[in-house]
Amino acid sequence: MSLNRLVPPMTGEVTIEMAAPPEEVWALVSDVTRIGEFSPETFEARWTRGSTGPEVGASFKGHVKRNGVGPTYWTPCQVTACEEPRLFEFSVGTDDVTVNNWGYRIEPDGAGGSRVTEYFRLSAALPFRVYWLLLGRLRRRTNEKGMRTTLERMRQVVES
Repeated sequence: MSLNRLVPPMTGEVTIEMAAPPEEVWALVSDVTRIGEFSPETFEARWTRGSTGPEVGASFKGHVKRNGVGPTYWTPCQVTACEEPRLFEFSVGTDDVTVNNWGYRIEPDGAGGSRVTEYFRLSAALPFRVYWLLLGRLRRRTNEKGMRTTLERMRQVVES
């Protein structure tokens, strides 16, 4: 049996409703300098390499405290999708190796609010498939808990 058949999907997502229009939500999720207000793992971020805001190809780095307790490290990121007001996605890794992708999908809910989904997708490279096979269930649970916390904190800001 191949490793591909053994490895569960290397993705996860959380969706919540926010009583705010998609434009307000998008402005918040695409401002990476505010992620420290919301994320339980990434406590700060800043635009790098001359980037000053969200656009495809823009670079930033996030200061991460893994699992909220450590280790602490900076991780380079690059915006891979930027479609105001509905999609903001970025890759995490170096110019040569993408570790994973994170993103936000924002849909109008038909009542003036938004349905907001945060998601991740791990790289399909062999080392990540092995990691996911061994620890994926735990990491997915941690990521989904963190995404829910992030979205709930964002909701508090856009609904206040």
